[in-house]
Amino acid sequence: MKKPTAHLGIYDTLADWEVGHLIAELRTGRFTGTPWNIATVAESREPITTMGGLRILPDLLLEDLDPDSSNLLILPGADMWDAGGGGAYAATAARFLDAGVPVAAICGATVGLARAGLLDKRTHTSAAAEYLMASGYEGGDHYVDGCRLHWQPCDISSTSWRPTN
Repeated sequence: MKKPTAHLGIYDTLADWEVGHLIAELRTGRFTGTPWNIATVAESREPITTMGGLRILPDLLLEDLDPDSSNLLILPGADMWDAGGGGAYAATAARFLDAGVPVAAICGATVGLARAGLLDKRTHTSAAAEYLMASGYEGGDHYVDGCRLHWQPCDISSTSWRPTN
Protein backbone atom coordinates (compact mmCIF):
# COMPACT_ATOMS: atom_id res chain seq x y z
CA MET A 1 0.00 0.00 0.00
CA LYS A 2 1.36 3.42 -0.99
CA LYS A 3 1.83 5.93 1.82
CA PRO A 4 -0.33 9.05 1.63
CA THR A 5 1.57 12.26 0.95
CA ALA A 6 1.13 15.67 2.53
CA HIS A 7 2.68 18.66 0.78
CA LEU A 8 3.88 21.42 3.08
CA GLY A 9 4.11 24.89 1.58
CA ILE A 10 7.30 26.58 2.72
CA TYR A 11 8.23 30.25 2.49
CA ASP A 12 10.32 32.79 4.36
CA THR A 13 9.02 33.59 7.86
CA LEU A 14 6.98 30.36 7.92
CA ALA A 15 5.59 29.97 11.45
CA ASP A 16 7.43 26.72 12.13
CA TRP A 17 5.69 26.01 15.45
CA GLU A 18 2.31 25.86 13.71
CA VAL A 19 3.14 22.66 11.84
CA GLY A 20 5.46 20.85 14.25
CA HIS A 21 2.93 18.52 15.86
CA LEU A 22 1.00 17.99 12.64
CA ILE A 23 3.91 16.86 10.49
CA ALA A 24 5.37 14.72 13.30
CA GLU A 25 2.08 12.90 13.80
CA LEU A 26 1.48 12.46 10.08
CA ARG A 27 4.99 11.17 9.42
CA THR A 28 4.93 8.68 12.29
CA GLY A 29 1.32 7.61 11.80
CA ARG A 30 0.66 7.68 15.55
CA PHE A 31 -2.49 9.78 15.11
CA THR A 32 -3.68 8.59 11.72
CA GLY A 33 -2.73 4.93 12.05
CA THR A 34 -0.81 5.23 8.76
CA PRO A 35 2.59 6.89 8.29
CA TRP A 36 2.57 9.69 5.70
CA ASN A 37 5.25 11.08 3.42
CA ILE A 38 5.90 14.78 3.99
CA ALA A 39 7.21 16.78 1.01
CA THR A 40 8.09 20.46 1.12
CA VAL A 41 7.12 22.72 -1.77
CA ALA A 42 8.21 26.29 -2.57
CA GLU A 43 8.21 28.85 -5.36
CA SER A 44 11.97 28.43 -5.92
CA ARG A 45 14.75 25.96 -5.14
CA GLU A 46 16.36 28.46 -2.76
CA PRO A 47 16.29 27.62 0.96
CA ILE A 48 13.70 29.42 3.06
CA THR A 49 14.21 30.66 6.62
CA THR A 50 11.41 30.14 9.12
CA MET A 51 10.48 32.59 11.88
CA GLY A 52 12.44 30.33 14.24
CA GLY A 53 15.54 30.58 12.06
CA LEU A 54 15.43 27.09 10.53
CA ARG A 55 16.65 26.86 6.93
CA ILE A 56 14.65 24.44 4.81
CA LEU A 57 15.30 23.30 1.24
CA PRO A 58 12.19 22.51 -0.81
CA ASP A 59 11.66 19.03 -2.20
CA LEU A 60 9.83 20.35 -5.25
CA LEU A 61 8.61 23.51 -6.92
CA LEU A 62 5.10 24.82 -6.48
CA GLU A 63 4.63 24.98 -10.25
CA ASP A 64 5.33 21.23 -10.51
CA LEU A 65 2.91 20.21 -7.75
CA ASP A 66 -0.01 18.12 -9.00
CA PRO A 67 -3.02 17.63 -6.70
CA ASP A 68 -3.34 14.07 -8.05
CA SER A 69 -0.01 13.22 -6.38
CA SER A 70 -1.10 14.53 -2.99
CA ASN A 71 -3.50 13.74 -0.17
CA LEU A 72 -3.19 17.05 1.68
CA LEU A 73 -1.83 20.57 1.20
CA ILE A 74 -0.62 22.32 4.36
CA LEU A 75 -0.18 26.09 4.34
CA PRO A 76 1.24 27.51 7.58
CA GLY A 77 1.11 31.13 8.65
CA ALA A 78 3.88 33.59 7.73
CA ASP A 79 4.39 37.33 7.50
CA MET A 80 3.61 37.29 3.77
CA TRP A 81 -0.06 36.45 4.31
CA ASP A 82 -0.78 39.59 6.36
CA ALA A 83 1.30 41.65 3.92
CA GLY A 84 -1.01 40.64 1.04
CA GLY A 85 1.29 37.99 -0.46
CA GLY A 86 0.90 34.28 -1.01
CA GLY A 87 -1.01 34.48 -4.28
CA ALA A 88 0.79 31.52 -5.86
CA TYR A 89 0.02 29.37 -2.82
CA ALA A 90 -3.63 30.47 -2.82
CA ALA A 91 -3.86 29.54 -6.51
CA THR A 92 -2.40 26.12 -5.67
CA ALA A 93 -4.93 25.73 -2.85
CA ALA A 94 -7.71 26.48 -5.37
CA ARG A 95 -6.42 23.70 -7.66
CA PHE A 96 -6.29 21.28 -4.72
CA LEU A 97 -9.80 22.13 -3.57
CA ASP A 98 -11.15 21.83 -7.13
CA ALA A 99 -9.54 18.37 -7.28
CA GLY A 100 -11.11 17.35 -3.96
CA VAL A 101 -7.80 17.34 -2.04
CA PRO A 102 -8.03 18.80 1.50
CA VAL A 103 -6.22 21.99 2.39
CA ALA A 104 -5.06 22.77 5.93
CA ALA A 105 -4.55 26.53 6.03
CA ILE A 106 -3.18 27.65 9.38
CA CYS A 107 -3.41 31.07 10.98
CA GLY A 108 -2.31 33.72 8.46
CA ALA A 109 -2.79 31.38 5.50
CA THR A 110 -6.54 31.50 6.12
CA VAL A 111 -6.62 35.23 5.42
CA GLY A 112 -4.70 34.62 2.19
CA LEU A 113 -7.29 32.09 1.09
CA ALA A 114 -10.07 34.44 2.21
CA ARG A 115 -8.60 37.26 0.09
CA ALA A 116 -8.53 34.89 -2.89
CA GLY A 117 -12.25 34.13 -2.44
CA LEU A 118 -11.62 30.48 -1.58
CA LEU A 119 -13.58 30.65 1.67
CA ASP A 120 -16.64 32.48 0.35
CA LYS A 121 -18.62 29.30 -0.37
CA ARG A 122 -16.78 26.65 1.67
CA THR A 123 -17.12 25.56 5.26
CA HIS A 124 -13.98 26.79 7.06
CA THR A 125 -12.50 28.05 10.27
CA SER A 126 -9.67 30.34 11.34
CA ALA A 127 -8.16 31.72 14.51
CA ALA A 128 -11.00 34.29 14.68
CA ALA A 129 -13.88 35.24 12.39
CA GLU A 130 -12.95 38.92 12.81
CA TYR A 131 -9.51 38.23 11.36
CA LEU A 132 -11.07 36.97 8.14
CA MET A 133 -13.67 39.74 8.00
CA ALA A 134 -10.85 42.29 7.79
CA SER A 135 -9.84 40.71 4.45
CA GLY A 136 -13.13 41.72 2.85
CA TYR A 137 -14.15 38.13 2.25
CA GLU A 138 -17.80 37.13 1.95
CA GLY A 139 -17.70 33.72 3.60
CA GLY A 140 -18.95 34.59 7.07
CA ASP A 141 -22.01 32.38 6.66
CA HIS A 142 -19.70 29.37 6.14
CA TYR A 143 -17.46 30.07 9.12
CA VAL A 144 -17.39 27.38 11.81
CA ASP A 145 -15.98 28.20 15.23
CA GLY A 146 -12.88 26.02 15.70
CA CYS A 147 -14.25 24.72 19.00
CA ARG A 148 -17.14 23.09 17.14
CA LEU A 149 -15.04 21.89 14.20
CA HIS A 150 -14.42 18.53 15.85
CA TRP A 151 -18.10 17.72 15.34
CA GLN A 152 -18.63 19.12 11.84
CA PRO A 153 -17.08 18.40 8.45
CA CYS A 154 -15.00 21.29 7.19
CA ASP A 155 -13.46 21.97 3.78
CA ILE A 156 -10.68 24.18 5.10
CA SER A 157 -9.41 24.04 8.65
CA SER A 158 -6.93 26.26 10.42
CA THR A 159 -7.05 25.09 14.00
CA SER A 160 -6.90 21.35 13.70
CA TRP A 161 -6.56 18.56 11.21
CA ARG A 162 -8.27 15.23 11.42
CA PRO A 163 -8.40 12.28 9.03
CA THR A 164 -11.46 12.17 6.81
CA ASN A 165 -13.05 9.32 4.95
